Amino acid sequence: MTHDAQPAASLYINGAPVEGRGPDLDVLYPFTGEVIARLREADVAQVAEATAAAAAAQPAWAALRPVERGRVLIRAAQIIRERAEELARLETLDTGKPIQETRVADWPSGADALEYFGGIAPTVTGQTIPLGSDFVYTIREALGVCAGIGAWNYPSQIACWKAAPALAMGNAMVFKPSEETPLGALKLAEILTEAGLPAGIFNVVQGRGAVGAALVSDPRVAKVSLTGSVATGQKVYAAAAAGMRHVTMELGGKSPLIVFDDASVEDAVGAAILANFYSSGQICSNGTRVFVQRGILPDFLKRLSERAAEVRIGDPLDETTQHGPIVSAAQTDKIRAAIAKGQAEGARLVCGGAGDGAFVPPTVFADVADAMWIAREEIFGPVMSVLAFETESEVLARANATPYGLAAGVFTRDLARGHRMAAGLQAGTTWINAYNLTPVEAPFGGVKMSGIGRENSAAAIDHYSQLKSVYVGMGAVDAPY
Repeated sequence: MTHDAQPAASLYINGAPVEGRGPDLDVLYPFTGEVIARLREADVAQVAEATAAAAAAQPAWAALRPVERGRVLIRAAQIIRERAEELARLETLDTGKPIQETRVADWPSGADALEYFGGIAPTVTGQTIPLGSDFVYTIREALGVCAGIGAWNYPSQIACWKAAPALAMGNAMVFKPSEETPLGALKLAEILTEAGLPAGIFNVVQGRGAVGAALVSDPRVAKVSLTGSVATGQKVYAAAAAGMRHVTMELGGKSPLIVFDDASVEDAVGAAILANFYSSGQICSNGTRVFVQRGILPDFLKRLSERAAEVRIGDPLDETTQHGPIVSAAQTDKIRAAIAKGQAEGARLVCGGAGDGAFVPPTVFADVADAMWIAREEIFGPVMSVLAFETESEVLARANATPYGLAAGVFTRDLARGHRMAAGLQAGTTWINAYNLTPVEAPFGGVKMSGIGRENSAAAIDHYSQLKSVYVGMGAVDAPY
């Protein structure tokens, strides 16, 4: 193997690497297709071992002073930053994303989350509620064992985004990364241990759907946090509901990006590029329906084509590469089928197309109608649909006419209109004159079929803890008999 990324073992249970006892799981470098690591899935017994280790270790972790838990997370963030180049390279090998992306977007975002929640941990307090002479006070307690299930597009960031609030609040976690990108979570487990995390508090199990199902249905699991497709989310949500488990579901979308004719065309084109082609289009919040007011549509498409033509496609480890391969052959096939469907439906191909090998170039369709498949379904690749509109009320209705509601964007110089649109759009996050910026300080999550719950920010604390009310009687008990 020319790009060896073999970990110490496939799983991480109770503070140590453990080899899986399930089926083989080869890790492929998307650029070349070569095997860069050979793993084995967990078997059902090992999933149970991981949850048992988490359940046994969690009470002592929760009993620590919150500031002590916070210090571990902050130290882990420091280690990630110290090893930035090594981790960026690993992420590129695992996902195929250009190293110029993984250096700034993946592990750095994970480190930000660990640092943020490490800092917030000691600030979480309860309330005192006066009731005359009696009173109630509230305690915010850990849930217990949390199951995290990751996606393949931002594997290390997602592992950190889920682990950071969970651990900050005194929970333990068993994390199952995507079988496509299993390496980053193992590295996070090692780093957390090095930072002082007690054994059993963060465990990693590998595998396909059966391993996820065993984890979600384990009676020791109190909470499930999933990042994935809507179809997967529906299955996992139903399984979690059987045990009345808490859930966070961060699912897919078909988000609108709306460009009014008073907007800066250059800025709007830049946002459309970020909203469709970054990470080769493999981002859940992407604004893949770009509504452009008819007056600037020709200028917008002309400038978009010019900038798309300049994109450097190639070896992800080359620092000049801007656009990397698709994560897998199966995903590449799905994207190409979607492009063929768009052409068959009569949309006009402005630039891009099927591409070659593992690569699909930045692809833009114009003359797209709302009813077309490419304007309704999540493609999860570098495919943009451009739709024309006339009026504000019309575009708002069309933008909301989707079962999804993860994100939305508006470009306009009219401040009042920007805020009106943000208020009217059915989305968990709406950007005004920006797109796809997701700082840890801001809540992130969807509405409608795009999910439930919020990640990041102080809002995530609510989803990784529960309130206990303690009523204190200060006088004699008055009973009716």
